[in-house]
Amino acid sequence: MPSETEYILGIEGISARYGGGALALSDVSLRVAKGGIVALLGLNGAGKTTTLRVASGVMRPSSGHVDFDGQRIDGRSPAAIVRRGVAHSPEGRHVFPDMSVRENLELGAYTVRDRAVRRNRLESTLEVFPRLHDRLRQRAGTLSGGEQQMLAIGRALMSDPKLLLLDEPMLGLSPAMSRVVAETVTRIREAGMSILLVEQNMELALSVADWVYFLEAGRVVGDSDAARVRAQEGRSVYMSARS
Repeated sequence: MPSETEYILGIEGISARYGGGALALSDVSLRVAKGGIVALLGLNGAGKTTTLRVASGVMRPSSGHVDFDGQRIDGRSPAAIVRRGVAHSPEGRHVFPDMSVRENLELGAYTVRDRAVRRNRLESTLEVFPRLHDRLRQRAGTLSGGEQQMLAIGRALMSDPKLLLLDEPMLGLSPAMSRVVAETVTRIREAGMSILLVEQNMELALSVADWVYFLEAGRVVGDSDAARVRAQEGRSVYMSARS
């Protein structure tokens, strides 16, 4: 990334281990520009989800540090990191199926006590996902897969974040619904939010991203302007990013 870019997230030299002691990340460094979208690409097990977990405080690094909006946040609790402006929409959606759509959304604003603020955030979120408006009383478990993904992202938006961490938002969706989600991600960025995106669908990830990092076996093996990578074809995409 250009050296003059202003960053909202800086992950510097992070290493992290699984509960059993196996190394999950080794000396990972990356940055997300303010108002930008950065995509993390790599095979399953490359360390993409672990990187997001470290950024959101769900996992603590064994070395290195995480800086957000000019302050160091590694070692803080996930709730404290949410309050600072980082929201994490995890892989698998994790909606509460027996709760209503409204109740699921309101869980995203659990750190906010002011009812008026929560109401305003709900209205703003429903502007992003108008399809959820008519389903507020509906049980989340009865929604389609695409609607549940909208709900999961909407719940993250309810914390009014500056940075949104998205883990596989298009996983298991139809091509048409995947495009809808990709368009929504772009609109969220256009509203001024920064996004760190993990996605297996390379084509869609590159269609929305400004910059891309490639992870392999817990290490960053390359990074590039997304436009440059989009211009490549097939397997040369990966090799071009590493060169």
